[in-house]
Amino acid sequence: MRWVDSASRLIAALPKAIYDAFAKPGAMEGWLPPGNMKGDMLHFDFREGGSYRMRLTYTDPDHRQGKTSEHVDEVEVRLTRLEENRSIEQEIRFDSEDPLFSCLMRMTWTFEPACAGTVVTIRAEDVPEGIRHEDHIEGFRSSLEHLANFVETAE
Repeated sequence: MRWVDSASRLIAALPKAIYDAFAKPGAMEGWLPPGNMKGDMLHFDFREGGSYRMRLTYTDPDHRQGKTSEHVDEVEVRLTRLEENRSIEQEIRFDSEDPLFSCLMRMTWTFEPACAGTVVTIRAEDVPEGIRHEDHIEGFRSSLEHLANFVETAE
């Protein structure tokens, strides 16, 4: 295991709109995957103790090897704690035979009201050793940008 990865962004939307972008079926596929991936939800049960499973497929032919297969990362996410409109805590496991990716990562999303919207912070603990810090932070920034575009255009 290694250090904590984290990123934040001010998004011009209410915390409820951001929370709903997680909770509504079909929403996360549109904004969660980083810029070089597309997402397909395989299972979705959004409730405390529930889970979802997503397949992330690389769209860039020059990407690094996927965690599950050459072009795919599959992830199983268990929702360990939900505070409506405030935070989402998750346990994440990549479907991978490589021990550098197969450990349990904990991720927390927090939504803090601010004058111009909501500060959204992603914090990942116990990040698998196979995920490069720079790639993880870039993925966070890309997902936050997509989330901002998703909720800001919906309001």
